[in-house]
Amino acid sequence: MDKPILIGPFAQLLPMSKLPLKGSLKDDKLPIIENAGIVVSNGKVERIGTFKELNSRDLDVHRVEGSHVCLPGFIDAHTHICFGGTRARDYAMRNAGVSYLEIAKAGGGIWDTVTQTRKASQEELEAGIIRRSNTHLKNGITTLEVKSGYGLSVEEELKMLRAINKINQNASVDLIPTCLAAHMKPKDWVGEGNYLDEIINSLLPKLIEEGLTNRVDAFIEESAFSPMEIKPYFQKAKSLGMDITVHADQFTTGGSEVAIEFGALSADHLEASTEKEIELLAKSNVIAMALPGASIGLGCDFTPARKLLDAGGALAIASDHNPGSAPMGDLLTQASILGTFEKLSNTEVLAGITTRAAAALNLSDRGSIEHGMIADFVSFPTNNYQEITYHQGQLKPSNVWKAGKLIFE
Repeated sequence: MDKPILIGPFAQLLPMSKLPLKGSLKDDKLPIIENAGIVVSNGKVERIGTFKELNSRDLDVHRVEGSHVCLPGFIDAHTHICFGGTRARDYAMRNAGVSYLEIAKAGGGIWDTVTQTRKASQEELEAGIIRRSNTHLKNGITTLEVKSGYGLSVEEELKMLRAINKINQNASVDLIPTCLAAHMKPKDWVGEGNYLDEIINSLLPKLIEEGLTNRVDAFIEESAFSPMEIKPYFQKAKSLGMDITVHADQFTTGGSEVAIEFGALSADHLEASTEKEIELLAKSNVIAMALPGASIGLGCDFTPARKLLDAGGALAIASDHNPGSAPMGDLLTQASILGTFEKLSNTEVLAGITTRAAAALNLSDRGSIEHGMIADFVSFPTNNYQEITYHQGQLKPSNVWKAGKLIFE
């Protein structure tokens, strides 16, 4: 057993603990410990408090020089960072006023990424995951969900998920793999029956057999799968004991109701949600996931975050980092901008990328700094936590700890 280590002092420690999962959060309720320290033992938080009261001869001390604010490691609960190629042409065309359908007809859109991802070897996909996850790590992300969905065949989806799991064995960031085989209908499908039948019968059991993931996602939209079409897919996943999340209400409604029906962990996007969907989500246990990166990338409305919170819903915030609609991939910048447009408190923004994001991934061992949690935390070079969102992502972390180990400074 390693000797406990005292890390600090921090000008402010925001443990993000004891906050409710649902509803609005006021900044005057945010727990803050001044001149704080964290005692870490065997990769987990043993206790927190003021540095002075924790300091003793029984502890090794890792002293943090200068003024810093410490928070839990950020959690990006929705990304697509396993892919091949680029969609820079799509972005330029979209900003020049070309429609989504016109871009698709010109060879762009999701199918372009599918084509490029299929051409990439597993090793090439692994290299891309490493590069992108390291960038997220430097921005304070210590847990990162990563979806498949650019393979759209049994073997290509397996290739993606095997790449994610291979990198996860040695990555500094924890990768949470999700199967998004139901991203869209493949243009080249020639099998018997239909594509979803193939995924249900041949892919989902294989995921369990190989231990590749216990999570599935689907894109419910007019351009992808209808609420009725997707139900057998979720029924099979549920029978296998898999967690469910849903791309819901991005352009049209219907997806969030399916998420509620199947007890999904989260309904992600929700830019098109109306008062009806907001009320239903708020009354459910489904976490609403705002993806401001997609709104910025596409130039469309943001998720109605303020209304969801005021109605009593749970709100998490993720980057949706992907090569098409959300290429920026900077979670803190996007969350801060969402806060500006949706009038979110600092506590709501920070909870959305820590404790509430952890709940959206069904992770009870992270998202806050308190006894028994994995010692994932990040510090910023300031003595006032308000500076973090004020600079809208331009104030970068000075240090990142993973399981109590300093992995970036």
